[in-house]
Amino acid sequence: MSDDPETARQIEELAADDRPLLVLDVDDVVLEFIRPFPHFLQSRGFALTLASFRLTGNIAETASGRLIEQAEVTALLGEFFDAQAEWQSVTDGAAQALSTFGGRAEIVLLTAMPHKHRAARRAHLDALGLNYPLLTTEMAKGPAVAKLRGAKGRPVAFVDDQPYNLLSVRHSVADAHLFHLMADNSLRAFLPPTPEGIVSVEDWHEAAPKIVSALGL
Repeated sequence: MSDDPETARQIEELAADDRPLLVLDVDDVVLEFIRPFPHFLQSRGFALTLASFRLTGNIAETASGRLIEQAEVTALLGEFFDAQAEWQSVTDGAAQALSTFGGRAEIVLLTAMPHKHRAARRAHLDALGLNYPLLTTEMAKGPAVAKLRGAKGRPVAFVDDQPYNLLSVRHSVADAHLFHLMADNSLRAFLPPTPEGIVSVEDWHEAAPKIVSALGL
């Protein structure tokens, strides 16, 4: 797995920190995604039918019923992220959970999205009072988390809704504490069992005390 050079540049801008590290995905971990996205699609003349845990193959043009191709899905996601402030709210319990850590951990948001949407997401998070550092990546998350941790070997916890991101971090940071959290738990039915060593949590109310324990806060 190779680094995303732009992500590496963003990490280098952060101040040095030796507190325990908590890295969080954004969509469906800190901000709602899968609940508002169908309403956004409807406003654009499309419909989402979740028959599997992916977007491509599950979005249809309402008028014709035609399933749209990957390039069209990518374009719609771009439109959604440009307008995210109109659609995305904080996931239940996230803001309260993060505030309970009381500055005892370095909290960094790591979102898999085109870098061009970073400014819009930064502005939206700030408006919601989520003023934590934000990193965007267009490549695997594991190398970014390893670079964030640095050479000191401090404790690391990582929270994501996508199993492949959790596995990427496990590959790069073998002793990271990994948590699988989904804003909409009904989607778990589309996933295979959680890989060994990854802790599934139902929501932020369950996640917070487990993260506190894992990081020794």
